Amino acid sequence: MYAVIKTGGKQYRVATGQAIKVEAIGAEPGSEITFDEVLAVGDGAELRVGTPRVAGVTVKGTVVGHGRHPKVTIFKMRRRKHFHKHAGHRQDFTEVRIDAIG
Repeated sequence: MYAVIKTGGKQYRVATGQAIKVEAIGAEPGSEITFDEVLAVGDGAELRVGTPRVAGVTVKGTVVGHGRHPKVTIFKMRRRKHFHKHAGHRQDFTEVRIDAIG
């Protein structure tokens, strides 16, 4: 069984037992969270798609920990203008283990 959930402005296809990295959520490691925005639920050949959400279905997960993704380097340059600019960015994430879809 799998589900498509929406959190942090992004959509994720999740299954029970899977660990995913989502946008940072303000929850302590070890705490349980519930994703209410379930867009689709599939089980084998059967697929239920919501309009926009599947009614009565939630996905429960446990927060494993928090972290930061690897650095993305930003470099801007204008040729012949003596202009260049370096920057970097590291996005925060929360790792969640999916416990139940139901």
